[in-house]
Amino acid sequence: MKTADKYVIIAIDNYPYNLEETIESLDYALAYDENNTTALTLYGRILSEQLQRHDEAVVYFENALASNIHAIEVYLPFVEALIKNEDYDQAQKMIDFALKTKGTNKPSLLLKKVEIFEIFKDFKSALQTLKDVKLIITDSEHDNLIEEVEKRLKRKIKPKGKAKKAGKKKKVKNKVEKK
Repeated sequence: MKTADKYVIIAIDNYPYNLEETIESLDYALAYDENNTTALTLYGRILSEQLQRHDEAVVYFENALASNIHAIEVYLPFVEALIKNEDYDQAQKMIDFALKTKGTNKPSLLLKKVEIFEIFKDFKSALQTLKDVKLIITDSEHDNLIEEVEKRLKRKIKPKGKAKKAGKKKKVKNKVEKK
């Protein structure tokens, strides 16, 4: 085992409970191997998830993928950082690329796609993508989340229909009252 990998394992073991030890271990790992994709990814996650410095995290994720385009551990946290940084076009492109890469967590990536559609209020596309997620999941890991997202999306669609019907009823009432 490489020395860098030893420090990466220590960092993974400490994350997210002991950030000081995690960062120290990552610094050592990157000192031994500056292109270690797992170390770069975990550093990016710390920056994005813990410190809310999404733009800096993106740089770490980009470096990890530049080192190894097939480092599947990078894609999901990279997409999450891009969404949090409001880089939706880049996030969409990254999702599309990652979905073509063997071994990626496709249900989670598609759920991120749903999130982007929801941000842009494209609820029909979000629901269609959610159907795609249902078709590819092979475990119950995502079941509750999918149910919650589906309910939330449907609630966001329904108020428009109810508002139109309520508006029509008011118009009819007003016409009746005028007579």
